[in-house]
Amino acid sequence: MIPRYTLPECKEIWSDENKFDLWQEVEVLYCEGMAKYGLIPKRAAREIRSRAGYNIRRVHEIEKKTRHDVVAFLTDMANRIGPSGRYLHMGMTSSDLLDTVLACQLRAAGLVILRKLKRMRTILKRQAVRYKHVPMVGRTHGIHAEPITFGLKLLVWYAEIVRNISRLERAIEEVSVGKITGAVGTMTHIDHRVERFVMQKLGLKTESVTTQIIQRDRHAAFLATLAVIGASLEKMAIEIRGLQRTDIGEAEEPFTIGQKGSSAMPHKRNPILSERISGMARLLRSNALAALENVALWHERDISHSSVERIILPDSTMLLAYMCEKFNWIVENLRVNRKVMAANLERTGGLVFSQHLLLALIGKGLSRDRAYRIVQSAAMKSIQGGVSFRESVVGDGTIGWHLSEKEVNDIFDLEKHLGRVDFIFSRVLSGRGRPRKR
Repeated sequence: MIPRYTLPECKEIWSDENKFDLWQEVEVLYCEGMAKYGLIPKRAAREIRSRAGYNIRRVHEIEKKTRHDVVAFLTDMANRIGPSGRYLHMGMTSSDLLDTVLACQLRAAGLVILRKLKRMRTILKRQAVRYKHVPMVGRTHGIHAEPITFGLKLLVWYAEIVRNISRLERAIEEVSVGKITGAVGTMTHIDHRVERFVMQKLGLKTESVTTQIIQRDRHAAFLATLAVIGASLEKMAIEIRGLQRTDIGEAEEPFTIGQKGSSAMPHKRNPILSERISGMARLLRSNALAALENVALWHERDISHSSVERIILPDSTMLLAYMCEKFNWIVENLRVNRKVMAANLERTGGLVFSQHLLLALIGKGLSRDRAYRIVQSAAMKSIQGGVSFRESVVGDGTIGWHLSEKEVNDIFDLEKHLGRVDFIFSRVLSGRGRPRKR
């Protein structure tokens, strides 16, 4: 029976016990397939199914002598089955077993991550809607730019996770491929019907052409996808870290009862989980690079990729599953300070509306260059003179000659500035929507 994975973590998938369970299942299915097509006695297949088993300790003991894990496993399994055990692995090569089982493990681990990403999608959507109309300043180059809403920031993250879900689904499909084609892929001792039978039972696609192994571009693409997802999480984690800075203070990751931020400074509330996510994303990228190095092997196969995969495949899937779990908790319990967001938005006295003023003057017939110089002059007076931008604009005779008091008030109207937020949400969440009339 093919193991099913219901636990939230990937660790079990990569355990020796689970690996050997899958090895056993593939070998038994292969014998059942041969029996189905008259290549071995059906009684032998039934006997193999009923007596199949292994002892992990014994397998490891045999491996110390054989220095070959598959041979050690097959030796122990055949001894338990008896005479019918001679049909195990008949015509197969080790990579038929290893690569097919690896596909099962990668699929299972990918589905664990996928489940966590779908939960992340739900959390981000809920939080984006919750903060849809909470205004804050948008920053480019770290400098105040124009007003946005915190919900809009979260909506950008939501849309990115939606794309990452699609990427991961494609990557899982690409890596869910098995093979039983023999020593160099010629199927000399393999009946293609048996190969198809095994893959159908495992829920895998059959690789169309192989060498001794399934080509590693599939695995590289899978790990590259994990690295992209990790990069997305790092981007979001860095944003939380930035917003938690003392001089910004607009949002922060949860700080639990009894938690300590520093051994020396009791006041500290550090974004440790977000920083952890940033660090782990670096590992995912380095592992993806190692997977790319694994694509080029000698002739029909060498073993240089094997030792690398024993590290990067379990580590990357477990890392990303952990990162998703922690990020979900951070976003779900994120502390948002609306008052600080409002205060920071007002900090420049209206400079964030400078483009509104620029466009209004252009609309009155001024050239773009002249309008820009007028607005920039008022902005510099505000920055250097310690007065609000609005005061600087109202006191500027040139601007007053072109714009009425009502027109100036409209320029500094935050609600009008954010009037299309609902449309953007509708476009992202439903694909439908029209700009709100202004």
